[in-house]
Amino acid sequence: MSNLTPLEQFVLIPFLRLHDTIYRKTDGRIGHQIPGMPPSLLLHTVGAKSGQPRTTTLTYAKDGDSYVIVASKGGDDRNPGWYHNLQKRPDAEINVGAKRIGVTARKVGPDDPDYARLWELVNRNNGNRYSSYQTRTSRPIPLFLLTPR
Repeated sequence: MSNLTPLEQFVLIPFLRLHDTIYRKTDGRIGHQIPGMPPSLLLHTVGAKSGQPRTTTLTYAKDGDSYVIVASKGGDDRNPGWYHNLQKRPDAEINVGAKRIGVTARKVGPDDPDYARLWELVNRNNGNRYSSYQTRTSRPIPLFLLTPR
């Protein structure tokens, strides 16, 4: 992730890795909500190439019963691995706290009529971090809407 600032590389990323480890090892019981941070979920997918189970911790915003996640990869020029996993297999599972939920993912790109509204919702929920990430890359950052099955 060459587009990260030194603060993100040396402080934020190690903190997020620790958070991710705790959230996963407790199967969502610890890590859903950290004071001063947006809520996060565990996204469980199947690897697009490997076929192996994959789990990623992501912040989200709620839109009705659905969860909005952002394929920002910190403003990198490439989409994150989980993006490709959901493209190949849109049926996935999430943990919101300790609750595990089956979901179907729908990609929401800039041409989608819901994109602007959902982008504003999730960006505001994350302290406008995603607007900053968008300035680091020429690719339009896609969203996914995760709807419970």
